[in-house]
Amino acid sequence: MSITILLVVGLGIFLGFFFQTLTGFAGALIALPILLLVLGLHDAIAYISIFYLFSSIYLISQEWRNIDRKIILKLSIATILGVGLGVWVLTHGKPFFLKKALGIFILLYVVYTIYAKDKVFNKPRLEFLLGLAGGFFSGLFSTGGPLYVIVVKNSSVTMKTFRATMFGVLGLITAIRIPTLYTTGILNMEQVQYSLYLMPFFILAIYLGKKAYAKLNEVVLKNGVLGLLFLSGVMLLFNS
Repeated sequence: MSITILLVVGLGIFLGFFFQTLTGFAGALIALPILLLVLGLHDAIAYISIFYLFSSIYLISQEWRNIDRKIILKLSIATILGVGLGVWVLTHGKPFFLKKALGIFILLYVVYTIYAKDKVFNKPRLEFLLGLAGGFFSGLFSTGGPLYVIVVKNSSVTMKTFRATMFGVLGLITAIRIPTLYTTGILNMEQVQYSLYLMPFFILAIYLGKKAYAKLNEVVLKNGVLGLLFLSGVMLLFNS
């Protein structure tokens, strides 16, 4: 890996996991378009997954008391099925067009949330479908976070609970995705070795993300979540 590629990948990891630490999601949604400037899709997904493992171990240990474990248990079966299917499609297909569909869905959700007065839904079947779709896009592009946001946001009372539970959900996804990517050959030990060179970018992102979170109130964070969802939808829709 050349110095130029290393710096671009480092920038993507830094920006992605800064916002991941701040809001509880959006790491891959921000990092993936940047990494794709210099890496192939498989390599980009592998590096993001490696750093999701690091962040999940640290952030879950820090936020364990605030995680709503009932939500994670409720999403577990759908997530396992979805991640497995997503990695299979990633391995055997060319699924770029699916990013546009996900982008459109996210943008429609943001618009609905802004104008809706009540919760978007309260149906277990719809929660399962969103968990399945979230797992699928997490296995495919590591970008299923917004779909889990819909479920967790509708179940969480406070922003603190929402953020911590998102860490837990993404930890569940990572625990499924890492061995699946390794067995399919998408993730390898060379990528793990190069990730050590990128570690300073990741550590700085976690540190500054926690500092920024401590200074923001819930209203700003809630608006920030919607803003990131909108940005994510646009990036997925217009990036090839």
